Formats: sequence, structure tokens, C-alpha cells
Amino acid sequence: MEIKNSEFVVSSPVVSKCPDDNKPEYAFIGRSNVGKSSLINMLCNHKGLAKTSATPGKTLLINHFIINKEWYLVDLPGYGYARRSKSVQQKLQQMIMSYILQREQLINVFVLIDIRHEPQKIDVEFIDWLGQSNIPFSIVFTKADKLTASKISSNVNSYLEKLKETWEELPPYFVTSSEKRIGRDEILDYIEQINKKL
Repeated sequence: MEIKNSEFVVSSPVVSKCPDDNKPEYAFIGRSNVGKSSLINMLCNHKGLAKTSATPGKTLLINHFIINKEWYLVDLPGYGYARRSKSVQQKLQQMIMSYILQREQLINVFVLIDIRHEPQKIDVEFIDWLGQSNIPFSIVFTKADKLTASKISSNVNSYLEKLKETWEELPPYFVTSSEKRIGRDEILDYIEQINKKL
């Protein structure tokens, strides 16, 4: 897939305020500091599309970007640690869950995971919740440029082994680097294939 244009449409505080049309939506989510904004900008070939920040947890709304006038890329708030009060965290969690469970246009959730770390409980729990809720999802390992090829391979395998404890069938996964533009074509082709079937 070639991305000819990508533009920001709206930031919504609740799912009912999201765009009122039937275009397919692909949501991106991960823990704070996983490199989500950089990945979105790399996918869209658009440096300033999603706001990157040195402070984790800056995305506090549901952000819709229209791609090629055909589908939406949705930037969701990160889960997990960011310097926020309990009440703000609960509100964000509620917003994320209601979007994921209620949004009929949502086709796939891309769960971003920092490939440098061991499997984290919070990521595994979120993935399990998606599965229990029957939400289609894929895993996107980020920051692959920070590791050697053999370390990437062993870290991906340890993640998949962890998931095999609860999953019979493993989800699709992609290894990416926003710096080196690794994984871009694979993710865009994956979205294009799904769109063709809709």
C-alpha cells in the first residue's frame, strides 16, 4: 500500500464523539513510551502527524487520522505507567475499553511492545483481555534497531512462548523500527489485504 495522504481529523474524549462514518479503523495502542507516535509517523511518511513527546503518556484522547481518504488510523492513549493520578488513569482505561468494545468500525488493534524487554505482565494481560473480548489484534514489536538480529529473534520467541501458555493460536506479529523504517511495508500490506476483504 502506498500512502498518498494522511491527515488528522479529530481528537475525541469519548467513543460517541468519534467520526460518524463507516470507514474501517485500525487502532494503535501500547504502554507509555513504546514509540507509538514515531511508528505512526513512520507508517504515514509524515514526521509531525502524531505528536511525539519526551514525556510518556501524552496521548489522552482518541485521535483519528484519515489515510488515503479510505480508512482511519486511530491513536489510542497508552496504558500503564505515566505520571498520572489514579482517577485520570481510570478515566483513560474506561475510554480505551469503551472504544475497543463498542466501536463497530474497529477492524484490528495493533498492540505495540518494546522488543528490548522481557514479556511484561501488563502487556500480556491486555492481550489476553483482547482475546477474551474477541477483538482481532496483531502485535507490533518496536525499537528493533536497538538490538542485534539474534537478540530480536530470542526476545520475540520468549514473548510467543509466554503467549502459548494461554493461546492456542498466536496472533500475527510484526518487527519494526521507526528509525530504520523496518516493518512499514509489512504492516501497510496487512491493512491493505484486510481492506480488500471488507
